[in-house]
Amino acid sequence: MDREPQITADSALIDDASANGFSQGYEGRHALEGRSPATRSPVMAWNEWDPLEEVIVGSLDGATIPTHHLTVIFNLPRAAQPFYRFASGWKYPKFMKKLAQQELDNFISILAGEGVKVRRPDPVDFSKKFKAPRWTSRGFCVACPRDPYLVIGDEIIESPMCWRSRYFEGDAYRSLFKEYFRAGARWTSAPRPQLTDDLYNYDYRVPNLKAGEPMQFTVNEFEPVFDAADFVRCGRDLFVTRSNVTNLMGIEWLRRHLGPGFRIHEIESRCPQPMHIDSSFMPLAPGKVLVNPDYIDVEKLPAVLKKWDVLIAPRPDPVSGFMSKISMCSPWTSINVLAIDEKKIVVDQSQPTLIKALKDWGFDPIPAPFLSYGPFGGSFHCATLDVRRRGVLKSYF
Repeated sequence: MDREPQITADSALIDDASANGFSQGYEGRHALEGRSPATRSPVMAWNEWDPLEEVIVGSLDGATIPTHHLTVIFNLPRAAQPFYRFASGWKYPKFMKKLAQQELDNFISILAGEGVKVRRPDPVDFSKKFKAPRWTSRGFCVACPRDPYLVIGDEIIESPMCWRSRYFEGDAYRSLFKEYFRAGARWTSAPRPQLTDDLYNYDYRVPNLKAGEPMQFTVNEFEPVFDAADFVRCGRDLFVTRSNVTNLMGIEWLRRHLGPGFRIHEIESRCPQPMHIDSSFMPLAPGKVLVNPDYIDVEKLPAVLKKWDVLIAPRPDPVSGFMSKISMCSPWTSINVLAIDEKKIVVDQSQPTLIKALKDWGFDPIPAPFLSYGPFGGSFHCATLDVRRRGVLKSYF
């Protein structure tokens, strides 16, 4: 029997009146709606598509293969699991970093060419072992700043991630965030998780959803945990997937923290190993969202999306090569794209079918190679944290 109370993710916690406007308390604390972001804070982003002005791009410095744990292994493609079991705790081979760095440098050049200010985390040696009272681990890397941080308006929110290997990942961002804080940004951290064995379902196995088995997760409701990459922003409305790294307590913590000025909608995932929404459900512009049909049942999307154009992503084009075989990611990172504005979208050049579809839908795709980044945890959306987008808070529903 569970000893912890069950938390529901019912967005009805927010009534229609509060969803249509700020509460008095929220308005007094923030007073940001309709204001120009240029006059407020160096941090200001409300959605995934306003014109991008400043972004943090991940780094491969000090990258270490994460310490073996069920939250790591059971979120990897089956073909890649033996490599990560065997190499657990070792630094990534130099040839892998070299290939990924070439693609990362090209991506940074694209962003700079579009007038985007690019910031980088500090180097950290993640191979050093650290110890908590009831567990030990080595680190991972800072290739994916989208995972540990969520920017809502002028606020940077640190997420309570469940991977022990990511416990001190935030050290690489401290100097940046202190700079932003001194310049007027808000900086918040969710409750620090204990990450004891009580949190993890050690009897977990990947469910066979096609055979009708119930969904299982590697984490339970012992304490709030979430990865910021399980959320995407559409102004006053955020969308989230419960996953192997995000539990219901984590979702509820963010709902209460943001208050009645925002609504959080849960998207049910059909992925047997769910982790991060941005390879399943990716808003691209007002009224347009890209959806992975393997993991998302379009008929079960929240009612607020009924008037939106739901763009069904084409199946990923086949890829080859060693780096794709040991990628941490599913082939559906094909839709892990980054919107520079409502038209321009950076997309992996290995996906010509998706590139054509984006053009047909009225977008201006910018192809770039990025398959070699997969073994470090993600693609373009994962590899970035948008610090500032030129726009204001709106409701799009």
